[in-house]
Amino acid sequence: MHLSPIAALAVFVAGILFGALCWRWLAGPAKARQVTHRIPAQWPLALRPLVNSSERRVWLWLTKVMFDQQIMVKIPVTRFTAPAELRDAEHWFKLLNGVYCAFTLCDLNGHVIGCLDVADRKGLTLGNQTLKHSLLSQCGVQYWVIDPENLPHLSQIRSAFLGDKDGHSLAASALQEKLKDVAVNLHAAVSKQRSQKSSTTGGVESGGDASVGVSIPSHWEDNSFLAPLDSRAAELRR
Repeated sequence: MHLSPIAALAVFVAGILFGALCWRWLAGPAKARQVTHRIPAQWPLALRPLVNSSERRVWLWLTKVMFDQQIMVKIPVTRFTAPAELRDAEHWFKLLNGVYCAFTLCDLNGHVIGCLDVADRKGLTLGNQTLKHSLLSQCGVQYWVIDPENLPHLSQIRSAFLGDKDGHSLAASALQEKLKDVAVNLHAAVSKQRSQKSSTTGGVESGGDASVGVSIPSHWEDNSFLAPLDSRAAELRR
């Protein structure tokens, strides 16, 4: 069958139009997924506690036992480590930027000496502990997992993290007296809070940790964003 030049041109143009329509139809869903993130006028966020009740108990204990050190809360290991090869920096940053410990101890010069995690109801996975222990020990940093219901003796943690021995650096008796005072004050505060709760609830205490000023919702487990800001898929625009 032989087509005239005009008919052939019409078929050619129709083919181009049909192809363009097909491409637009296929590209539509992919283009729709490319969402541009803009800074919102009202952020969909709310303030929440930096630590949960178990972590707060360990935090208060650390401030007394390690009073001559700085206690940093939930900072990623990428904040105080650096890759051996700069060409691998981006790879290791993406892999480790979400890895953090509940508390990081450092001296007054900002040198990290140890990291601690808090064993919660669900517990830390063995893989999580193994990764942190391997990574931190190779960097010369101590790593401990603390049970808030069974805190170690002050001499144990100071010896492990600082190398303190009996009769050296600090007097154990002085530290014990400080902890005793803190325990008395905490006991008094807890008793007062329980008394106030009993008077307002008809003798039935409300839920939550009595040593904490605010109740922590039982469903609150995760203590960090699921994805750090640096992993956003699209840049922020005003």
